[in-house]
Amino acid sequence: MYSFQYGGQAVIEGVMMRGPALCSVAVRRPDNTIVLRKNPVGSLANKYPWLKWPFLRGLVVLIESLIMGIEALTYSASQAMEEEEGEISSFALALTVLVALVLAIFLFIVLPTGLTHYLVNQRWGSLAQNLVEGVIRLVVFLGYVVIISRMPDIKRVFQYHGAEHKVINAFEAGKELVVSNVKPYSTFHPRCGTSFLLIVLVISIFLFSLLGQQVLWWRVVSRVLLLPVLAGISYELLKITAKYPDFFFCRVIMAPGRWLQSLTTNEPDEAQIEVAISALQAVLEEDKDRQDVYPAI
Repeated sequence: MYSFQYGGQAVIEGVMMRGPALCSVAVRRPDNTIVLRKNPVGSLANKYPWLKWPFLRGLVVLIESLIMGIEALTYSASQAMEEEEGEISSFALALTVLVALVLAIFLFIVLPTGLTHYLVNQRWGSLAQNLVEGVIRLVVFLGYVVIISRMPDIKRVFQYHGAEHKVINAFEAGKELVVSNVKPYSTFHPRCGTSFLLIVLVISIFLFSLLGQQVLWWRVVSRVLLLPVLAGISYELLKITAKYPDFFFCRVIMAPGRWLQSLTTNEPDEAQIEVAISALQAVLEEDKDRQDVYPAI
């Protein structure tokens, strides 16, 4: 079995899968054909091994996954609408990533922190303030997920998300990647980014509580500055729960993520599973003769 932990994400009418050396995107076009794009993966962690150290690797994975995800979404959108494929420029990609980060910071840091500052009496203490802030942050996140899950286009993306998980689960169980083998598997996977985000939100309550009483502007800035630390801790916790899923502590940690994935994954049809299989097989084909598959980061 490969030491690399394969994974990916759902895109528009398709699935992106990442291997140690290759990233593939499979998309179902309107004419019912499956188009496949393969790009080499140039992770900084392969060039600078110290970036694979615990508590550093989480931030590297998060940034690289965001960049690859946006590239994959751009490609899938063009194929799903039968447009001419166009490469996204470095400037456009950087701008898109920046806008995504700014929106995330506003929704999940500035908004909850500002509301807490004006709604909660400072005499409650730092822990109580951060608990309220964390609850507001969770409500904003869950509300966002529930709202987008009702959109028809997003429902299909969530079906492809379920297909991605089923294929990875079947692969990790050693099954041949054909639709009939993949279909019975669960749409839940412990390494899902959805579970990672939920862990981030929970850990933030305890981490931010260590900062004590702060003025509003520093509460916002300190939370932004601590995002790399928060990502590193949360990623390591996600890795532990995925590695030891039968431990009681890990089952407790995974339970909220399992529930949340019931919102972000839907049962796929056979055609969608076929697309996910195509994406994973593309990266596996590249790695079949490799003897130096990188450890997962």
